[in-house]
Amino acid sequence: MSTIPMTPTRSRPAADGAAAAARVLLKLRHDPAGIVITLSAPVVLVLVFGYIFGSAIAVPGSGDYREFLVPGLFATTAFNIIPSMITMARDSGRGVVDRFRSMPISRVAVPFGQAAATVVYGVLCLLLMAVCGLLVGWRIQTGIAPALAALGLLVAFQFAATWIGMFLGLLIGKEETAGQLSVLVLPVVMLSNVFVPTAGMPAWLRTIADWNPVSALAAAVRELCGNPTAPTNGAWPLEHPVAASLGWTALLLLVFVPLCTARYARPHA
Repeated sequence: MSTIPMTPTRSRPAADGAAAAARVLLKLRHDPAGIVITLSAPVVLVLVFGYIFGSAIAVPGSGDYREFLVPGLFATTAFNIIPSMITMARDSGRGVVDRFRSMPISRVAVPFGQAAATVVYGVLCLLLMAVCGLLVGWRIQTGIAPALAALGLLVAFQFAATWIGMFLGLLIGKEETAGQLSVLVLPVVMLSNVFVPTAGMPAWLRTIADWNPVSALAAAVRELCGNPTAPTNGAWPLEHPVAASLGWTALLLLVFVPLCTARYARPHA
């Protein structure tokens, strides 16, 4: 089966990426249901876990559970690869990826634009979650500079995680299948210190949870915001959560940007 030639006649990665990001954001603007779901999820998470489960969960040192929880929910939002996975699977299944592949644009432009657009509305989700957290009792104890550092760390991690979602979406290639498989993302979040400290887990499970990148990110945000922390159990990522989060972010980018770009550039047989 013949394929469309892939040799571009020009290469403007920055401009092409900005155009691709604008396309994604414009599509989101015309999807009011998607906007409502995207922006309401942080509110639901804070209310459900903060009020329903909060009274039953103890935090080490008698700390406030909501101050422990909200940074973990920030990390959950930053790791949410489902939107990018479903969007890329939909574009792949409907032939949009093939049309972009035939155009004389940088091969990394469209994935980069998707990642950038995801970060834009991801920041809105984080800010909305922060407002909800403040309303239920979460507080920043360390000042504005560390809080901005925490936001920057979350945004960087979210940008890196988005490449995972896009790569998986390209592999899956069908929107319905991607939606069904999105439930598999939940165990990654649950097997962490987002909702509860890991000290009570069996040793083998605790080791996995302590080395989970989401655990390091949640611990880093708690540290930067001065919120209650959980026992580190001697795990290096939890003893140095900011450095570990930066390391995980760099590693994810190094692995998944080339993988996603190569997969995006490959024509279907």
